[in-house]
Amino acid sequence: MSKFEVKMPKLGESITEGTIISWAVKVGDVVEEDQILFEVTTAKVNAEIPSPVEGKVLQILSNEGDTVPVGETVAIIETEEEGGEEVAPAAAAENAPQPEKPQPTESAPATAPQAATPAAPPVTAKAAAQKDEEARWYSPVVLQLANQAKISAEELDTVPGTGYLGRLTKKDIQKYIERKKSGAPAPAASAPAAAPKAAAPASKPAPTAPPVTASGEDQVIEMDPVRRIIADHMVMSKSTSPHVTTVIEADVTKLVNWRKRVKDEFRKQEGINITYMPAIVEAVSKALKEFPTVNASVDGYKVILKKHINVGMAVALDDGNLVVPVIHDADRLNTQGLAVAIDSLANTARANRLKVADVQNGTFTITNFGSFKGLIGTAIINQPQVAILGVGFIEKKPAVISTAEGDVIAIRHKMYLSLSYDHRIIDGTLGGKFLLRVAEYLEQWDK
Repeated sequence: MSKFEVKMPKLGESITEGTIISWAVKVGDVVEEDQILFEVTTAKVNAEIPSPVEGKVLQILSNEGDTVPVGETVAIIETEEEGGEEVAPAAAAENAPQPEKPQPTESAPATAPQAATPAAPPVTAKAAAQKDEEARWYSPVVLQLANQAKISAEELDTVPGTGYLGRLTKKDIQKYIERKKSGAPAPAASAPAAAPKAAAPASKPAPTAPPVTASGEDQVIEMDPVRRIIADHMVMSKSTSPHVTTVIEADVTKLVNWRKRVKDEFRKQEGINITYMPAIVEAVSKALKEFPTVNASVDGYKVILKKHINVGMAVALDDGNLVVPVIHDADRLNTQGLAVAIDSLANTARANRLKVADVQNGTFTITNFGSFKGLIGTAIINQPQVAILGVGFIEKKPAVISTAEGDVIAIRHKMYLSLSYDHRIIDGTLGGKFLLRVAEYLEQWDK
């Protein structure tokens, strides 16, 4: 028998803690691998956390409603390894089978190196723990099966996983071993990329909030777990990035006329209403390709230019909180594909059904102040990104238009765009050029 520690997982970049909503098991329950243990909420997503191993629940260390730091143990499961061997999850090296040392033969001196191919070193949880903390994780059962099949750590990293967040399950490794024995080629899985580490903040005294007192007539309301996480995230962003905001007014008359022209046909074909957001995301995606420094993150004095353009969009929830689902590889979708993706993600977010993958790896964010007729807003950067676009309300305005016959005053549809950016790597010139390019794409919209 061995004891396995279930820890609070990291459910997205910049997430440092999660709040347990409910437990699906109790002490004494026997659970299977990938069976749901508990549900957790963060500022970005609600997620059901499965069991990494099969066994019996010995202890539950955190209660419903507790906010737990990432990596802290929340439960302990007793597991039974095959063959009765005890394999501790953090120290499997002690019990893992070791490769035999090559023995000298009669025809060769003991000091001469053998020409035989060396055996693959055993895979151990201890070795895995020495990797970056964001590297792929393996359960004791998977490690034991890999050792028995003489699969090296490097080879194990290439085996595709079907478990939670791409984790390798017992069934996955068994299928891989069977394919390997039969000689059939097995599909390779790319190793999960490690999230960029934030630079260690300089030592400085923590800011002290001014004291606040409540009288007997005041109502005191506790922030819910999501609002607390959002509050901490916003304060962290402002203390991390020196924010600068640039504003531009765009004439989106062509865009408005296009939507009027296609909305009825689009609803017949796709069953959803076409909004302005697909066009805005498309314009942003094109501009990010031209200005890759805006599609980046900062790691100390290093700038990480992101290969993928993953655009997040802020969605207001019925409980007053906010979530940011992500459209991955937005630059590869046309206007129709973006419209379907945006509608699906927004509905899923409001139904509280987003998956972890739906909120991860965003590289740029858009927030819509115009939903409530807001004209201009100065948004806070969604760390570890370096810029966020605010979209204002579209209103009719009289404007001077240049024509072949001279200047005339006409009614035009105008919208303010505001770009908040990290002044560590984006200055006013770059921020202004990027914002102007987005505006030009929208002003020249013609589909």
